Amino acid sequence: MQNPVYLDYNATTPLDGRVLERMLPYFSRHYGNASSAHVFGWQAEAAVDEAREQAAAALGAETADVVFTSGATESINTAIKGVVHAYARKGQHIVTVKTEHSAVREACSGLQRQGVKVTYLPVMQNGQLDPDAICGAITDETILVCVMWANNETGVLHPISEISACVRERGVLFMTDATQAVGKVAVEASEADILACSAHKVYGPKGVGLLCAPSRLRIPAFIEGGGQERGRRGGTLNVPGIVGAGAALEIAASEWEEDGDRLAVMRDRLERSVTSRVPEASVNGSEAPRLPQTSSITFGGTDPDRLLMSVRSVAVSAGSACASHSSMPSPVLRAMGRSPNEAKQTLRISLGRPTTEEEVDFAINELVSAVLEQGSIAAA
Repeated sequence: MQNPVYLDYNATTPLDGRVLERMLPYFSRHYGNASSAHVFGWQAEAAVDEAREQAAAALGAETADVVFTSGATESINTAIKGVVHAYARKGQHIVTVKTEHSAVREACSGLQRQGVKVTYLPVMQNGQLDPDAICGAITDETILVCVMWANNETGVLHPISEISACVRERGVLFMTDATQAVGKVAVEASEADILACSAHKVYGPKGVGLLCAPSRLRIPAFIEGGGQERGRRGGTLNVPGIVGAGAALEIAASEWEEDGDRLAVMRDRLERSVTSRVPEASVNGSEAPRLPQTSSITFGGTDPDRLLMSVRSVAVSAGSACASHSSMPSPVLRAMGRSPNEAKQTLRISLGRPTTEEEVDFAINELVSAVLEQGSIAAA
């Protein structure tokens, strides 16, 4: 068993060996530019086309709707800012949720400074969004609704089908950030007008993401250049990365159910063991449908400034990896009713495809020991 044990798979995943094997030739033998009109370029272009087909099949999307980006953050920014630009004559109002990933929140915040109106909806105590709240927030000026498929900190799943039906019935575009959901639960791109995700969350390479959006949406290019990706995203294509993204999504599409069943059993056992041995520990979002491998546990009575540092033999996080250097309490947990102190007393534990029973047992003991030791020091 590797020490320390890695249980931060929602932050990133290791590259699957099968994915690496498919990528390697495009670093060396097949190094052509996919835009070049000769055999080296054609080989690269064919590889990109295959990866696009793999990604589309995995997401239930049309091949022509898949655009490769540098990651979910770029996809999200492209979509939100692009829709505001393209549909400005219709309205200047976005509806989103307080528990969205920072990529959505910050993109919306930036647009607010430019005069766009943004409504941030609250969630219920279990972390889910009430679909009726979406319907009530849409106005004649609303051009886009953004709701993530699965929360990156708690794993809570929103009722996407219900939300999508409500939004589309009102004739408004619906975007979902499916970054954490892809490869863990069933995801169909057809549930949204726009879908964003990232390869490195599904054992693919970092620096590659996808934006699924029909060309009819007229979203302008976020990055302009040589007209690559059918004019929707300029710049020389990252062929090895794109090949890896396609391979990772193809594997995820065939293995997510088996992975999920196994990981859910270990996740549940970890939560039961920790909460039974630490009286003031409680699981966030436990009453809602969740990703099978994500656990957010608040350890009441601990010193929030020392909690994460006291768990040195297990790699976990205090929330979103994108906000790991922030001293502010998690907006997600605050929106779920946690106090600022409770939010800082929370650890996110996320299992992954390589996680073993032995690692989970080790993590349980390490977490419990670290928390109980803090309690003993405080009592003394």
